[in-house]
Amino acid sequence: MEVLKIATAGSVDDGKSTLIGRLLYDTKSLTTDKLEAIEKSSKQKGYDYLDFSLATDGLVAEREQGITIDVAHIYFSTAKKSYIIADTPGHVEYTRNMVTGASTSQVSIILIDARKGVIEQTYRHFFINNLLRVKEVIVAVNKMDLVDYSEEVFNKIKTDFQELNRKSSFKEQNVSYIPLSAINGGNVADRSENMPWYKGQTVLQHLEELQPADVYEKGKARFPVQTVIRPKTDEYHDFRGYAGKLYGNNIKVGDSVTVLPSLTESKVKHIHFFDKQFDEASAGSSITIELENDINVTRGDMIVKSDEIPRIEKDITTTVCWMDSKKLVAGAKYYVQHNTNRVLAKIDNVKNVIATDYSGTTAASQLSINEIGEVTIKLSKPLYFDSYNENKTNGAFILIDVATNTTAGVGFIK
Repeated sequence: MEVLKIATAGSVDDGKSTLIGRLLYDTKSLTTDKLEAIEKSSKQKGYDYLDFSLATDGLVAEREQGITIDVAHIYFSTAKKSYIIADTPGHVEYTRNMVTGASTSQVSIILIDARKGVIEQTYRHFFINNLLRVKEVIVAVNKMDLVDYSEEVFNKIKTDFQELNRKSSFKEQNVSYIPLSAINGGNVADRSENMPWYKGQTVLQHLEELQPADVYEKGKARFPVQTVIRPKTDEYHDFRGYAGKLYGNNIKVGDSVTVLPSLTESKVKHIHFFDKQFDEASAGSSITIELENDINVTRGDMIVKSDEIPRIEKDITTTVCWMDSKKLVAGAKYYVQHNTNRVLAKIDNVKNVIATDYSGTTAASQLSINEIGEVTIKLSKPLYFDSYNENKTNGAFILIDVATNTTAGVGFIK
């Protein structure tokens, strides 16, 4: 079954958790005990409705304050698809959490309170989705019940967001607009009778009809080797396979390939999916590849098509989202974890801080926690990479503190 990964973003009280809870409820994905707990808690609070935010806010502080602090992953399925929702916080101090949640998502739902319209945080949420090149964005104008289901209010917010969208450099992105009332389910899974003027799809209908081509970017085939398979059994005594996940595009038996960084050439002999063999593997597949000749391949190497060699350089220019309380400064040393390859690196220069409201850049010599900026990095050995715009997986990396081994930042190669 196809799996669709979704990230949500919104300001305080925009109703993200309520929307997700309603999706779970309408798709009958809530367990009986969870539903009973929601009903009990809603009665205790004196609500005349079910407080679906309790379905997602797992931390005590989240329930007490009515906000989302950490990224929560919620799973549900329909007859058509399986879904994973990353419920990300919208506060500026949790920018790193939002980047983390949205980094693996194919769809983003940005919630806007119909009473407040497009606000500063909306700019930041949209900016991060542009930065991460999320192809499908749903602008969910929530709490329409509190503005008397006004078509005029919805159209004003849509116009304001379209003006914001014009500032985006990611023109392949598709933006859809849906008015809804998450608290009573209007236009979430079922159409709202209170908004007959809206002729479009509900949130669930839109998600159900998305095709892989709508949300996945095609690039060049990249196969980072995770491990070498050598069973050394009687049946597979001489077997040597290279296991990993294929990104970017398909690969076929007979394709001429090059192993990086050695630049050794070979051809694909077999493609294994566990205990089955196929002539072709599609992007996103976890596979084991056999090559025609026994060459030296190890974890951290990358197999690519011979006519699609990526850039191989020791200096990279990047955009970094900083996640550590210790500031990022020139001269600091980190490990660059790029796919399965780890390289020691030194920060060459912090050029600027990028404003997430599209107002431009500010010259800077350091990055503080939750800031995003342009950074140049020198590597101890060449990295084989694409720009993030060309291949998201092969253009992204994380920075790891060499002393504490903590993930200090995430970067996107230009």
